[in-house]
Amino acid sequence: MKKIRILLVEDNRILREGIATMLSREPDIRVVAVSDGHDGTLTRVRLLRPHVVLLDLGLRSQNGMRLVSALTRNFSDTRVIGMGLIPSQMDIIESVEAGASGFILKDASVKDFLWTIRSVARGAKVLPPALAGSLFSHVIEHALKRGKGSLTGAVRMTKREREIIALIAEGLSNKEIALRLDVATYTVKSHVHNIMEKLALHSRLQIALFTRSEGRHDGP
Repeated sequence: MKKIRILLVEDNRILREGIATMLSREPDIRVVAVSDGHDGTLTRVRLLRPHVVLLDLGLRSQNGMRLVSALTRNFSDTRVIGMGLIPSQMDIIESVEAGASGFILKDASVKDFLWTIRSVARGAKVLPPALAGSLFSHVIEHALKRGKGSLTGAVRMTKREREIIALIAEGLSNKEIALRLDVATYTVKSHVHNIMEKLALHSRLQIALFTRSEGRHDGP
């Protein structure tokens, strides 16, 4: 039986040892190395050629998203699964944009944890089961299929909605946006509601943060 070779990068010692012990009990999985993220992750991947890197995206020693990007850019045969305890939607968006093939919640069941690893090793793209069926999941799944790149194209926005998103990012209130666009305030509120539903966001602040993140990704 060909085993799935795993490199585990987690800076919490208890979690690191617990996950490694859990995985070592599986007949089709082999943990080739564990790391706290402080040293040479790229070098280890180059030497050990794991099929999957389980990566804590909240590493204190370095930027987890940059590490995901470096891994997927330099090692096309190695898939990366991000791990987080209480991720925001933006965390998952950024991990997908960086090239991760999946995301595991640290409080996931053992069954879901193992299923995600095996699915990603086979080439699938996996989101946490808790997000399954949500509009947000469809947006991310579309981005996963396309690979790296802006997520804006994954959601169909009207010209007016894009104008309002840009003005929200500038910090304007609904009333100020209404004056700028020469429309009624309730019309702006309706557009904002539609935007939040399409992006599965929950506040104007999240829209602004989403827009700024998209701007970083769309730059030269």
